[in-house]
Amino acid sequence: MASQTNTDNFNEQLLAFIADSPTPFHATNNIAHALEKGGFEKLSEGDEWSLHAGGRYYVTRNDSSIIAFVYGTSSMLDNGIRMVGAHTDSPTLMVKPQPEKIKDYFQLGVEVYGGALLNPWFDRDLSLAGRVVYRDVSNDSKQVGGLGKRLIDFRRPVATIPSLAIHLDREANKNRTVNPQTDILPILFETGSDASRDGDGSDGDFRKLLAQQLSSEYSDLSEIEVLDYELCFYDTQGPGRIGLHNDFLASARLDNLLSCYCGLQALLKASEKNGRQTCFLVCADHEEVGSASACGAQGPMLQSTLERVLPDSEQRRRAISHSLMISADNAHGVHPNYVSKHDGNHVPVLNRGPVLKINANQRYATTSVTAALFRQWCELEAVPLQSFVTRTDLDCGSTIGPITATQIGVPTLDVGVPTFAMHSIRELAGSKDGYDLSRVMTACFNHQGPIGIA
Repeated sequence: MASQTNTDNFNEQLLAFIADSPTPFHATNNIAHALEKGGFEKLSEGDEWSLHAGGRYYVTRNDSSIIAFVYGTSSMLDNGIRMVGAHTDSPTLMVKPQPEKIKDYFQLGVEVYGGALLNPWFDRDLSLAGRVVYRDVSNDSKQVGGLGKRLIDFRRPVATIPSLAIHLDREANKNRTVNPQTDILPILFETGSDASRDGDGSDGDFRKLLAQQLSSEYSDLSEIEVLDYELCFYDTQGPGRIGLHNDFLASARLDNLLSCYCGLQALLKASEKNGRQTCFLVCADHEEVGSASACGAQGPMLQSTLERVLPDSEQRRRAISHSLMISADNAHGVHPNYVSKHDGNHVPVLNRGPVLKINANQRYATTSVTAALFRQWCELEAVPLQSFVTRTDLDCGSTIGPITATQIGVPTLDVGVPTFAMHSIRELAGSKDGYDLSRVMTACFNHQGPIGIA
């Protein structure tokens, strides 16, 4: 059984990680820092790799996806590779390339990323973060190349999307729809002759505003020109423990930074304990939009990493057949106000353990074999386990699990922490489930000998 102290410590660090990770770029950067503190060595995809048994490594792509692995001392041909997969992205509002909307107020045009629940975005204190690409113009050079890139985070509330007053929409509580093109443009400030302020974008140039922010965040940047960016808005209300007895975690991006953090802690503990088994943590971007990108689960990043770890194709195929992928992505907890939305025999409850996700149409990759293996580790750690099957008359979502299984042929299971308000600007999970899931992942990583059925 998990001690309350260990659970509390885990949650405190989890919420700090989420608070510091408003975008996939920030999440990947924070995972990399934690890995380096744990003795992991950074690899570059453009360099030759020199790997040795017992070594700990990580590699990133696009600054938004990361793969970390322990190169175990035991045989991968006999014992396989243990993997945990998750994703770094969450539904959000992303700033368009030419976003400025200027009349009485300075607003930015946004594009909805992923399947965001839009109504909760109204009346929130929003900030802006992401990645910015720039060039140094101190020498007045316009040559191609010499670009720089930095992460940016305004941190403080800089925008809001006000609701329309109910007096102007009497049906709002009965039938409220959101037009993403016209209804959700964030307001940043008032324009006008007496509202002009130096460098705040009052002249209609959002890129100048970004250049000023970069200069304030980084002392080594002064004369720069912002050429492009990938930026999203986020809620500045920090993560927290809530409920009369602190039963719940409330935060943005629980789906799926919670799973990333569970896997990270499991990998760090596995490598500290013995480093005998080869273990992978795969945190990929773009899951919320289908994973079809160079750094997404449908792309070649994991496959190419495995090829460099095990260059011989025959050995690699043999090792993968003995391997296991735990695809970790949040699950739907049964909402007490909407119980009818669930199958009556599959009603996951918050704080009652992680959830195995099963779908006959392969929207989840769990099989009877992979489910049975996971059940054994749960029993070993005294962690309760629940199951989720969607109602047969409702569509089922999916994860990186089926994609990864299809790409590399690894036996896979889908599991996640039960959650309310998934894809909202603020989600809710149980305060016990994340730590329990991480413990089971650690047990998988540290399992001695082969994993599978003889």
